[in-house]
Amino acid sequence: MRLAGPLRIVALVVIVGLTWIIVSVLRGGPGSGFPHIQQLFTSPEDSVTAEPRARKYKCGLPQPCPEEHLAFRVVSGAANVIGPKICLEDKMLMSSVKDNVGRGLNIALVNGVSGELIEARAFDMWAGDVNDLLKFIRPLHEGTLVFVASYDDPATKMNEETRKLFSDLGSKNIKDLAFRDSWVFVGAKGVQNKSPFEQHMKNSKHTNKYEGWPEALDMEGCVPKRTMAS
Repeated sequence: MRLAGPLRIVALVVIVGLTWIIVSVLRGGPGSGFPHIQQLFTSPEDSVTAEPRARKYKCGLPQPCPEEHLAFRVVSGAANVIGPKICLEDKMLMSSVKDNVGRGLNIALVNGVSGELIEARAFDMWAGDVNDLLKFIRPLHEGTLVFVASYDDPATKMNEETRKLFSDLGSKNIKDLAFRDSWVFVGAKGVQNKSPFEQHMKNSKHTNKYEGWPEALDMEGCVPKRTMAS
C-alpha cells in the first residue's frame, strides 16, 4: 500500500509525457522526435516538395496563346484504327466521337477573322472521287483557315491540281505526300509564305510504328487571326 502514491506519480508523469509527445508530433514542433510519423498526418498538397500540376489551356496547350491568335491541336489518325482530331479554341471540330471523320483527308474550314467553323468534311483518298475534294477547296475565300489531318491513306487519289492547291495554301510537304503517310497541316487562302504549321511522316517499313503505317502526328500551336484587310 505504501507504493500506491509513487505509482500514481509515475503514471501521471508517463501520461503527461505521452500527451506532450503526441501534441508535439501533431503540431510538428521542434520537440518532435518522430518526423516520419508527422508525415502520416500531412497530405501531399501540403508538402513543399510536391510538384504542382501542369495547367492546361485551350485544346490542351501548355501555355495560353497571345491575343488575336487561335489555339489549335491537330492529330492525325493512328493506322486505320484510331481516328484523327481537330480542336480549335477548346472546341472539337472533327473527331471519332463527333462521328465526322473518315479515311483520307479530314479538313475543317474556319473563318480566319472570327475563328468560327465554316464546314468540316472527310474525303476518301483511297476509293473516293478526288473531284469532291477539288470542289471543296477551289472556291475558298481569302483568309479562310484550313486545318487538315490524315487518316489511313491521304494520297492515292491525289493529282497535280490537288497538290498545287494545297501548296498555294502554304504546304511545303504536299509534293511528297504518298500512300499511307501521316500528315497534319494548317494553312490559309492567300498566304504569302509557307506555313510553319505542318508535319509529315513517311510510310516506311523501316521506321513505321505500326505495321504498314507510320506513327500518328500531334501538332499544336497558335495561329494568328486574319484581318479584314488581309
